[in-house]
Amino acid sequence: MARVIRFNAFDMNCVAHQSPGLWRHPHDQSWRYKDLTYWTELAQLLERGRFDGLFIADVLGTYDIYGASDEAAIRQAAQIPVGDPLLLVSAMALVTEHLGFGITTGTGFEHPYPFARRLSTLDHLTNGRIGWNVVTGYLPSAARNMGHEDQLEHDDRYDVADEYLEVLYKLWEGSWEDDAVVKDAASGIFTEPAKVHEIGHKGKHFSVPGIHIAEPSPQRTPVIYQAGASSRGVRFAAENAEAIFIAGPTKEVVASTVKKIRDALEAAGRDRYAAKIYTLLTIITDETDEAAQAKYEEYLSYASEEGALVFMSGWMGIDLSQYALDEPIGNVKSNAIQSVVASFQENNEDGREWTVGDIARHSAIGGLGPFVVGSGETIADRLQQWVDETDVDGFNLAYVVTPGTFEDIVEHVVPVLQERGAYPTEYDEGTLRNKLHGAGDRVPDDHRAAKYRVGAFSRTA
Repeated sequence: MARVIRFNAFDMNCVAHQSPGLWRHPHDQSWRYKDLTYWTELAQLLERGRFDGLFIADVLGTYDIYGASDEAAIRQAAQIPVGDPLLLVSAMALVTEHLGFGITTGTGFEHPYPFARRLSTLDHLTNGRIGWNVVTGYLPSAARNMGHEDQLEHDDRYDVADEYLEVLYKLWEGSWEDDAVVKDAASGIFTEPAKVHEIGHKGKHFSVPGIHIAEPSPQRTPVIYQAGASSRGVRFAAENAEAIFIAGPTKEVVASTVKKIRDALEAAGRDRYAAKIYTLLTIITDETDEAAQAKYEEYLSYASEEGALVFMSGWMGIDLSQYALDEPIGNVKSNAIQSVVASFQENNEDGREWTVGDIARHSAIGGLGPFVVGSGETIADRLQQWVDETDVDGFNLAYVVTPGTFEDIVEHVVPVLQERGAYPTEYDEGTLRNKLHGAGDRVPDDHRAAKYRVGAFSRTA
């Protein structure tokens, strides 16, 4: 029996997300990111395609590593201008029934107390379809704009994030009892005060003594997404994540990362498959292989290698403008996304060491992940090979042009996979957590958040 493949759509409230320069293509509508109907129409399209969710990335700074300036990023619209992702969700939830929403926000730029309410609110308004992509930040410009000289060191950012989640878990899981809200008109009691508890948190980074000011939402804790693939990031994901996004330029790199994550899940006392793993991929498809290849060649004529190097410099924490295009990337130390650097320090599919030019050409379409080109049948073959050879659960699908890339996938790829029994034909009922894992709406007992349920933790730390 074929293994079921899962899709997420990868987007951002901006113009040039992963494929810089393609905003110039006449079929691209990313410039409509300010138009709410773009997002509602996209959500309905993805739900027709039985996507698990729409994953919306975010940054709070500019990509200013390349050339020691943000001029190239601004010129290329490389994730600038960019809007807030959270404000899009309510409208998309109103026009869909099943689609999940994975929203990116950083742990370094907002206190956890108001953030806890914001996520609880969205979980209520979506009937339990909200997920949170936990990021620790990587752009120095974002840190400076929040009053810091630079980002904390890579591993230190995860230490802060550990306590950040502890506070959130205490608020979401440990403050309100399930039956605290009674709505008793006869007695005049809406909520039983004795069933709402202060969390009494006093830690190294945060002090939160009081109660959660939102009542428990359908999931209490939203589905936790995470995208860190460094050693510290994997440990963090193994303890917290229920869906994990990875990226790698080859199947070999992806397979190695997947094994590392599944081993870490077991080491954290969880099942190897307790988190769904999605790898970044860009699909270019059409009715035939020849039509898809022609579409790819056309797309490539719009791609910006400068924009690609702007992104890669930010993701790597390295100013790639200082290297010749034929220079190997070599051994470098990064304070940004360490797994990105590591993946490109391995040989490419030709057995050669990656050069700066290789990186620019590889990432001009689709960013950090590879792209596949072909008919629906060809793409389905490739996706099933990826799943068989890497053990991923599915794909986080970036677009080349939007919504055209997603329209093509829904039209050409999804039906082929469904015919093969390798893709969902209907959604499961319930919350996003239940749709992903089929084990109910709340975090399972072996998840870190379960330790902070009502009555399960000391309220003095």
